[in-house]
Amino acid sequence: MERVVLLDESGQAIGTAPKATVHDERTPLHLAFSCYVFDAEGRLLLTRRALSKPTWPGVWTNSCCGHPGPGEPMAAGVLRRLKDELGLSVHRLELVLPRFRYRAVMSNGVVENELCPVYLAFTEDTPTPEPSEVEEVDWVDWVPFARSVLDGDRAVSPWCAEQVPALAALGDRPTAWPVARPDSLPPAARN
Repeated sequence: MERVVLLDESGQAIGTAPKATVHDERTPLHLAFSCYVFDAEGRLLLTRRALSKPTWPGVWTNSCCGHPGPGEPMAAGVLRRLKDELGLSVHRLELVLPRFRYRAVMSNGVVENELCPVYLAFTEDTPTPEPSEVEEVDWVDWVPFARSVLDGDRAVSPWCAEQVPALAALGDRPTAWPVARPDSLPPAARN
């Protein structure tokens, strides 16, 4: 049974809970991650969440999201989910937004409440999506994508909609985005 790391407001671990039980109307703050994967041509891999997902089914979003397991290093969790969800290996994985946090409420009242460091990755692989996780994928150019999200012309998941402005502020070239230090992660993610 997959478990998530529960957090206090300072980002310290205060316990764990089964993933299947935490996403409801009173979702506790917990540790997660997001990853934006780029190919050799500088295109971003967008994913459309599987229609069977309990949160934001069928919504377009960044390449991959997930939760590190208790005691699992963040980077290892990101690499695990990239392999599980998309069949990808990456040759570069960098931390870019170490303390991103968001809270979003679905129309049915289910809440996402995550401290969610954001990573950048590069791959030469062709994605092979796991159907229970990903409905479809698309490679898009970063600058027009970011502009369309910022302008409100492209609908994406609430976390992606909040992450894109922060990433766009880092510059138009993801390969040149500044890399954050691992010690800037929330305390629970520094293992």
